Amino acid sequence: MKRLKKLLKIIWITLLFLLIGFYIFFYAATAPKSDEKVLSSFKEMGSSPIIKHKKFRSFDYRELTIERDTALPTIIFVHGTIGSVLDFRRYMTDSLLQKKANMIVYDRIGYNYEDEHDVQESIAFEVEMLESISQEVKPEKTILVGYSYGGPIVLASKKKYKKVVLLAPAVYSKVEPMPWMLNLYKWKLTRWIVPPVWKQASKEKLSHPSDLKKFEHRWIENPNSILSIHGDADWIVPYANSEYLKKQFPENQFSLVTLKDAGHGLIWMNFSEIKQQLLKQID
Repeated sequence: MKRLKKLLKIIWITLLFLLIGFYIFFYAATAPKSDEKVLSSFKEMGSSPIIKHKKFRSFDYRELTIERDTALPTIIFVHGTIGSVLDFRRYMTDSLLQKKANMIVYDRIGYNYEDEHDVQESIAFEVEMLESISQEVKPEKTILVGYSYGGPIVLASKKKYKKVVLLAPAVYSKVEPMPWMLNLYKWKLTRWIVPPVWKQASKEKLSHPSDLKKFEHRWIENPNSILSIHGDADWIVPYANSEYLKKQFPENQFSLVTLKDAGHGLIWMNFSEIKQQLLKQID
């Protein structure tokens, strides 16, 4: 009996240390990275982006730019919830994409390194910020790429661009899932264990359905040619989101590329397919 108690005690202590170790790793791995770490990450892949610290209204944010030739088109990437400038690192460091286009990516408010501001929980705010960034390049030579929550941000803009590309866009409130893990943020007793950037992501996720309702019947007001790329195995942002858009837009304005068996991590797991689609939009 004593041996069993001792064994159980050892098992519980081991599990506790493993849990603490996992939490520390998870906290560090998902926290926004400093400029130095971002540049180091890009350098590992053979690129050196320009980092600019800018201000939108009273908010400070970080922008990364890869610019080879001002005559080239520009791709502006908008990350989702949770997300950062590193989400599109593989695209921005790809040699062929670099030959074809300049690229810009930025941290949305609430996701910057040591950000003192909360997420704004507003697609309208995000659109204004995006348009303030895009005004620095020629709209007729600009391709907007929005991933996940970044999808409705680029779709809500009514400016005319070269192309709008949506990657697993979260655009339809009725099919927006609310993962159980959000309860850790909702419950005051457990909120303290949620890492800061995940608190921001949770706030944004919880407000997304109600915010979407202000826009989802007006997507048709977007004047651009739109391509949506979506995995049919995506349970985080269901494929039904892109099907919803397909019903709204005329065939000559909207096209849907379905990635079979792809989940929500398609921007990483299906890089080659998405890269080829981006190259088609540039040409």
